[in-house]
Amino acid sequence: MDPKAPPAEHATSVDLSDEPVHWNLGDSQSYGEYLRLDLLLAAQRPLTAEHSEMLFIIVHQVSELWLRLLRHELLSVMECVRRDDLAPSFKMLGRIGSVQAQLLAVWEVLATMTPFDYSAFRNALGRSSGFQSQQYRLLEFLLGNKNAALIEVHRQEPQAYAELARVLAAPSLYDEVLRLLSRRGYGVPQGALLRDFSLPYEASKPVTGVWLGVYHNAQKDWDLYELAERLVDLDHRFQLWRFQHMKTVERIIGYKPGTGGTAGVAYLAKALRLRLFPELWEARTSM
Repeated sequence: MDPKAPPAEHATSVDLSDEPVHWNLGDSQSYGEYLRLDLLLAAQRPLTAEHSEMLFIIVHQVSELWLRLLRHELLSVMECVRRDDLAPSFKMLGRIGSVQAQLLAVWEVLATMTPFDYSAFRNALGRSSGFQSQQYRLLEFLLGNKNAALIEVHRQEPQAYAELARVLAAPSLYDEVLRLLSRRGYGVPQGALLRDFSLPYEASKPVTGVWLGVYHNAQKDWDLYELAERLVDLDHRFQLWRFQHMKTVERIIGYKPGTGGTAGVAYLAKALRLRLFPELWEARTSM
């Protein structure tokens, strides 16, 4: 060994001489082409010269991408429930949980923005607001938080409005789960199965009793028991996300109204009272 040669662990560069790197891609698409990075990385267009506006844009764009993946996974979960094939859905629900963790972490990045940072460019946003996120609204509708009034802000976008109206009127994940429980022989009331799906779901003691039956029959219907717990996980993480959203907004703008016209923190606090799958929480008190 040459005593003058630097130790391997202190190498100043990676030796690629023995790596069969495709330096010439030929007719193959590149990494950037596959991911459409030309479009993705050109989508950050601050309206001001303020340094922190780039952070604000990227945080929200990243969140929209995670919401897109959440919706993709959730639709597949619903299809598994419809065909009573729950095993594949558990991996998807696990992935949904990991995505929710990423969405929660996004607030930590946004929270590095001070009130002074945000106020320097806030007026440039006009009335644009996360309240208008089509993807978030679609996700909420799929999860059962139905409110027909919320699609009115999209009326000037015909395609978005039509998709939101369709998902609003369709069964949510919880509606599909209750249908599955009924097909499995559990006594879900007809009022919970044959209802106007565009209206908010109303919890009932009979459905709480159905879930108690699932828990008491966990050995026989293990997949339903596992599904119940995965739904609780999803709901729990959604609540954490909402709480962190509220606290981040409180930290940055205090109690000012939101740019979309809501009361800001006071509006977000209302959402903390919502439960996506209420009887799964009620059943815990009776076990």
